Amino acid sequence: MTKKKLVVLSGAGISAESGIPTFRASDGLWEGHDVMQVATFEGWRRDKNLVLNFYNERRKAALNAKPNEGHIILAELQTYFDVTIVTQNVDNLHERAGSKKVIHLHGELFKSRSTLDDTLVYDIEGSELKLGDKCEKGSQLRPHIVWFGESVPMMDIAIEEALSAEIFIVVGTSLLVYPAAGLVDYTKDSAHKYIVDPKMPELGRRYQNLHCIEEIGSVGLKMVAEEITSEYA
Repeated sequence: MTKKKLVVLSGAGISAESGIPTFRASDGLWEGHDVMQVATFEGWRRDKNLVLNFYNERRKAALNAKPNEGHIILAELQTYFDVTIVTQNVDNLHERAGSKKVIHLHGELFKSRSTLDDTLVYDIEGSELKLGDKCEKGSQLRPHIVWFGESVPMMDIAIEEALSAEIFIVVGTSLLVYPAAGLVDYTKDSAHKYIVDPKMPELGRRYQNLHCIEEIGSVGLKMVAEEITSEYA
């Protein structure tokens, strides 16, 4: 029997349960740094060392974090469904939990890319990317992160996944960060939609087949997993 298509949009809330702080845009700070200094191309041009060191610290924190029950539940759902994770997170906790199909909308913390050729992307061994680390064409490597003002290259692929979803789960995101927040609008009316968040986001429109669960990710996902495996697997 063909497995049903399950697509998950995950945000910072699911990683927060593993001890990775969420980014709060309201005050313009990320871990005490002005986001314009560490998460824009202008900031990179101004002070490459500051940016590299900032992401080196984020990488160390991610290495020390472990997948939580929410990540593990999503990986276990692969037994019953054709699962794709579309994540706004740059950590690799979904992969470390065992999820096989993960689309990173905002880039990947453990990868670097050429500043000369965007197609040249490399794995980072350990936690540090340094000034002087260069691509095969001799250009400085930068964090493989989608900074503010940059396009989201994986968005079209994510939209295709949302269009094909029979079950769509949103977990750990306020649905305020675009374009990712708009993915739910691409789902079919017939798709079963679940939003898991302790502070349910304001939804600007009504969705058919929508289930809202006001819980943290690990708790809410357990409830969703039990329901969808009994109903649709």
